[in-house]
Amino acid sequence: MSLKDSFTPEEWFKVMTAPGRAGAVIVAASPSGITGIVAEARAIGDAIREQVSGPGRTPLLEAMAADLMGKPTDPKTMPQPDRARNMDEARQQGLEAVRQAIWLVSAKASLEDSVAYKNLLMTVAQRTAEAAKEGGFLGIGGELVNDKERAALAELRELLRLDEVAPAVTPAINPDGSGNSP
Repeated sequence: MSLKDSFTPEEWFKVMTAPGRAGAVIVAASPSGITGIVAEARAIGDAIREQVSGPGRTPLLEAMAADLMGKPTDPKTMPQPDRARNMDEARQQGLEAVRQAIWLVSAKASLEDSVAYKNLLMTVAQRTAEAAKEGGFLGIGGELVNDKERAALAELRELLRLDEVAPAVTPAINPDGSGNSP
């Protein structure tokens, strides 16, 4: 039995998509032009691949890498998230997806996996923020990470609680609010 088997298909989908959603939080915080969005999307993919295939992988990251290398999931079978109507809503949906994925990993995987997963999410967000200059004109001027992106990174850092080794209290309520245990 692999670690992936500890999760339902819907839960595993949340775990697998949260790194991209962490990057999307940064993109939604301060959308760039088309070239910036392309650079940020590439940074998301590159950071995920590097983190799940790098040295010192945990069982969770190995399971994620195996899934990324395997047969792609049929898009018709994947849950379809609500479409955001604006960038702030997209940012909020991304934060909620990350929160749920963190909860699932913390509840069903080891502490080592949980820390590695949180580091993966933060690395993806940081690399996304640094992928394209914000502001300026035709690549002239602007700044690598602007105030809105810094605020989004701070929000993710707070959500991930990277400075804590383990949460002081295990959440008693499922992230969907049902109160059902995983």
